[in-house]
Amino acid sequence: MSLAVGRINLVRGWPAPDLLPVNHLSDATQRVLSDHSIYEPALHYGDDPGYRPLREALSDWLSTHYNVSRDPDRICISGGASQNIACILQSFTDPVYTRAIWMVAPCYYLACTIFRDAGFEGRIRGFSEDEEGIDLVELEEGIKTIDEQQQAVISPKLFKDAGRYHKFYRHVIYVVPTCANPSGKTMSLRRRKDLVNLARKYDALVICDDVYDFLQWPLHGSAENLETPEMHLPRLCDIDLAMGQAPEDKRGFGYAVSNGSFSKIVGPGMRTGWLESSKAFSFGLSQTGSTMSGGSPSQFCAAILAELLRTGNLQTHLSKIILPTLQRRHRLLMEAFHQHLAPLGVQCRESSLPNGTSYGGYFVWLTLPQDIPSRLVAEVALHKENLIVGNGAMFEVHGNNGGKHHNFNRHIRLSFAYVSEDELVEGVQRLRNVIQRIRDKPQQYVDQNLDLPVNLLDTSK
Repeated sequence: MSLAVGRINLVRGWPAPDLLPVNHLSDATQRVLSDHSIYEPALHYGDDPGYRPLREALSDWLSTHYNVSRDPDRICISGGASQNIACILQSFTDPVYTRAIWMVAPCYYLACTIFRDAGFEGRIRGFSEDEEGIDLVELEEGIKTIDEQQQAVISPKLFKDAGRYHKFYRHVIYVVPTCANPSGKTMSLRRRKDLVNLARKYDALVICDDVYDFLQWPLHGSAENLETPEMHLPRLCDIDLAMGQAPEDKRGFGYAVSNGSFSKIVGPGMRTGWLESSKAFSFGLSQTGSTMSGGSPSQFCAAILAELLRTGNLQTHLSKIILPTLQRRHRLLMEAFHQHLAPLGVQCRESSLPNGTSYGGYFVWLTLPQDIPSRLVAEVALHKENLIVGNGAMFEVHGNNGGKHHNFNRHIRLSFAYVSEDELVEGVQRLRNVIQRIRDKPQQYVDQNLDLPVNLLDTSK
């Protein structure tokens, strides 16, 4: 260990403790528990689609933000974005019928395990990002190749029955369209439209983790009262619905869903999220077996969150506390980057869209010089500078057997959401020290064969 003191964790994708709306949550909980008409249903089993007052409040909020029609029946409450992916896979895929899972690379790698648990081990395929979010040409070529291969195969009996309220999709495409984790990129409007058209063409379901949509700010000016059009791009589910029901989609399930969560805007411990989609898909999701047996997920937390939205306290906390804080931290990080890392040849995208006017989310994605491998940087950072950073290999598509391999050995992900502002700047300075150490004496650190404890790196979200 070097003279560096105090571990700094720039992997952790959690909201900082000072961003948690503790007082608002306390007030909302007291209101719920002091009103019999609220706490009785909140503490009982809920309706399958979820706590109705939260669906109503979400519909008001989302319709205003995205400028779409209000419809609570398009919303289904979930136990968070990750749990919701699992439920979607249970109800709308079959390990025999569904041919592949497609993930943009670099990816939110913890989602890979959810797909593997659903029976898609070895059939998770990566496709590249480009400047506008995703490489659609590469994605379509991959889908066509698998479809051509499968045409010559006699299909075995399906693993399960879709039943009355579900359908099985041939492909699943998983993306984070806005402020992607880890790259920070936002998918352009034309890419969004083209992706929906591609999904319709190949009977694919696009699962959009829209968890950072409300965490965007202008690069210049105040985050409290200044918004730009690129911060309100339509979700893919809205684009899909605006196109009308496809002739092949007999029951109106659609081809894109929005997976939302309160984890980044309230706190991950609430374990509550939502899905917005067509009415048929939303209701079908509510008929997943675990939901029907246990009742709507997170019923009590849903009641508290409904109060936060109803009173406007969540919206105020976002605009007055969370967004200005994240904007300030991102600026501090970028100032430290230009002072300490850019002179060493490190590169970083500074806007979510090419030549854009805004940024958002929790992360920045660094590109290292050619001669500096990110795995070595992460190892030296931990052992010599007491610094935890996300090396690029973490964000490769795992379970990508037979597909194109995307190597991110020159990339590092940094989170600016969790640590204090002083630690954030100090962390960048320590990272500079690491890169300089390796550049000055590369063989010395390669020969040491340092290692990364898995438990330290799996705090990334």
